[in-house]
Amino acid sequence: MITPAFELTQDPDFLTIVIKVPYARASEFDVYFEGEDFKFYAKPYFLLTLPGRIVEDGREKASYNTDKGIRTFTIRLPKEIPGQYFEGLDMLTSLLAPKKSRSGKPLVEEIGMSASAELPEEEEEEEFDWEIEQTPYEDSAESTLPLQYRYGFGNLRSGVFQRLQDELSDIIDLKAPDQTPVDERRRKRLATEAAKFDPDHYLADFFEDEPIQHVLKYKPWWVDAHKKMTAFKGESHQEHDTHTFVVFSEEEKEQLRKLTNKSYLLDKRSRHHVYLGLIDILLAYCYEICVNEGDKNVESAWNIRKLSATLCWLETFTSIHDVLVSFGRRVLCYPLHRHFGLVTRAFNDTVTILQLGKAAVLKCLLDIHKIFRENDPAYILNDLFITDYCIWIQKTKSKKLAALSESLQKTTLTKSHIGFELEELEAAAVLVEEEERMLKAAGTVSKQQLPSSESETSESEESSSTSSSETEGSDSDERESSTSEDGKINSLQGTLQEERTAPLIDCNGLRQGTNTSTFEVSDEKPKVSLQSTSVSGKLIEELEKQMHTAIRLSEQPEGSATASCILQEQEENRVSEPDEFSKNTTGKGNFLEVSSKANPLLLFCSTNEDED
Repeated sequence: MITPAFELTQDPDFLTIVIKVPYARASEFDVYFEGEDFKFYAKPYFLLTLPGRIVEDGREKASYNTDKGIRTFTIRLPKEIPGQYFEGLDMLTSLLAPKKSRSGKPLVEEIGMSASAELPEEEEEEEFDWEIEQTPYEDSAESTLPLQYRYGFGNLRSGVFQRLQDELSDIIDLKAPDQTPVDERRRKRLATEAAKFDPDHYLADFFEDEPIQHVLKYKPWWVDAHKKMTAFKGESHQEHDTHTFVVFSEEEKEQLRKLTNKSYLLDKRSRHHVYLGLIDILLAYCYEICVNEGDKNVESAWNIRKLSATLCWLETFTSIHDVLVSFGRRVLCYPLHRHFGLVTRAFNDTVTILQLGKAAVLKCLLDIHKIFRENDPAYILNDLFITDYCIWIQKTKSKKLAALSESLQKTTLTKSHIGFELEELEAAAVLVEEEERMLKAAGTVSKQQLPSSESETSESEESSSTSSSETEGSDSDERESSTSEDGKINSLQGTLQEERTAPLIDCNGLRQGTNTSTFEVSDEKPKVSLQSTSVSGKLIEELEKQMHTAIRLSEQPEGSATASCILQEQEENRVSEPDEFSKNTTGKGNFLEVSSKANPLLLFCSTNEDED
């Protein structure tokens, strides 16, 4: 028999069932309903069970429609209690008839339960203390049993990978899972994560976080749904309303119809592991949706199973904090984007999904189921975990998920909990970045100063070349003036030789002296005595004017370098030169030569013939 496509809706007084049967005949169908039972038969389709009690009181109605080539039956059934809210009308798998065993006696019997019960009575046990770490109970009598080697949903599977050795490495990271106990799995996982962590990759994403900030702006469908739910609850509405915030697509409804309805007998410890494993899987899924902005790619299956230790290492957690730490470590070790902000974002998204209820959780699980189904060999994880989660979540009490979301929201996760010394790495990297920034700024300033200094240097070189050319020009001018002076002096030599007693010159330190030509350097004023033959007053006046422009005598402190150099030169001149000027028979000689160098006190006086 084929289960037809169907939908259920409700209002305060009626339950409406829409059944699509494209291959059925309208003349060949039967409908039976009473209490919680609803039976529809139209060969080859068959439908059974209802979520609540209905009655046959004459108000029921049925219609048949063939629009668009699809035969559709619409049946309206009155509720036994008007105003009653039927929960879980979108949980289509749970509405199907349970699959019966083909054996003469079932392997496991549920004692004391009605056929229409949704959940085992174990769901009504005391609430979990999600905040306190719970250690699995170990009984010495059960230590010989292979319970510690089991895995899968509720630790109900074992020996699966013994026949899947070729696909083992492509599915999980744990080697020999059928021979590895739970504690050893955890130790190996932690060691592998510590070896895989790359500080350079983490710091690169920490500083160059533009792509990460971009994907963090993405808003998946559950964000808008949660806003609508929050706004809706703020208004004055009844607790149970027909308004739905999570809508399943036709493809997702088809997935639900293909699932087999069954019940799970889980003890308290196993249920605890199942809830924590659900958080771990949802965290990995939220990361995948965020970084790919809702799109699927060839890496989607890898991302989900790699970030979930439940799927990749067959881990069984004992506290919510352990789940968050495991997820945070794996985010910083394996995917392309390794940023703590993505851990926080996945954490917040998971809380939002749980607050929306089991419909939102089921929608996420169906998407994961589809991703794994289309990836080889990740589909094996559907058989181990996801398919059972899709069936189990439909029968879970909403208050359990509400309590779980509240406990998850209260749990904190910081970088110090991860165990990779993230805060120390970031602090050291910030210091290095500051130093590099300072060095870069200093280099920029020096580069800016370098062209200006080069320009100043070139300007100084140009000015020096100009001054040197000017100096050379002045030297040539002075040589020419000196030559003209020599001509004048030579023309008057006869007169100088005739005059035995010359008048003394007193101008800027030149004073009258005796029959010797000396330079005297003292603390008071430098004195120059000059003996010559008789010179006319006119020549003296001309020499005085020329000496005013050419000679600069300045006072120097005693012991200074300039004075000592001048004194040394004067002493040498005093030894080499005669005391008196002799008569020059040829009428030629240099009487006075003034240098144009920085030191103007370079006087040379020579004659062609000594009187002595």
